[in-house]
Parts: sequence; structure tokens; C-alpha cells
Amino acid sequence: MTRVRRGYIARRRRTKMSFFVSSFRGAHSKRIRTVAQQKIRALFSAHRDRDKQKRNFRGLWITRINAAIREAKKYYSYSRFIHNLYERQLIINRKILAQVAILNRNCLSSISDEIIKKEDWKELPGLL
Repeated sequence: MTRVRRGYIARRRRTKMSFFVSSFRGAHSKRIRTVAQQKIRALFSAHRDRDKQKRNFRGLWITRINAAIREAKKYYSYSRFIHNLYERQLIINRKILAQVAILNRNCLSSISDEIIKKEDWKELPGLL
């Protein structure tokens, strides 16, 4: 049987993979089998961490809003604020509220003051 000179397609595939992992260290960018494994691992991690990043940012926004709300009023919390927003049918997402909390706290406190009417909101007994 004659020898078949292969390698054009395989070399092209390996070259594409090596461009993907060119910044990796050691054998992770040199050995073909390890390169393939690291590429799979990197793509899986990127896919998983995109969802994780969304969760982390939402938690950060909630923390910022809660801190700003509690600073403005002593017995008012994030959960009551969001509940009152939904009762008044004001749909403002948490990202925008967090930006308002950072850049202009007076605006956020005025929003919360408008939401809370004195006849609707009562101090919880035992907290004073």
C-alpha cells in the first residue's frame, strides 16, 4: 500500500485550534491533544460563566440599592422598596436603580418618598 501524505486538513484544523489557545501556558498551547482538551474546557467555562455573571451583577445591583435605601430611611429595606414599586406599577429595572443609587442618592430617596405615602406606610411596632 502506498503512503498517503495527509496533513493539509488536519494541519489546518490544528492551526485553528492553536490560534485559540495561543495565550495559554506550557503544554496547554503546544501539545495537540492537550490543546483540544483546553479548548473544550475554555468554551464550556465561558458558556457557564456568562450565566454566572448575570447572577453576580444582579446581586451587586440589589446590594447597592439596599444600601442606598437603608441609608436614606432607617426602617426601610430593599424588599419593601421593590414591593412598593410593583404596587404602584412603576417598572424600573434594578440596573437603572443601582446607577441612580450611585450617581444621585437624592433622586433615589425622592423616588422612595413618592412611593411611600404617609397613610400607606406605618412604622413596624417594636422597632422604635
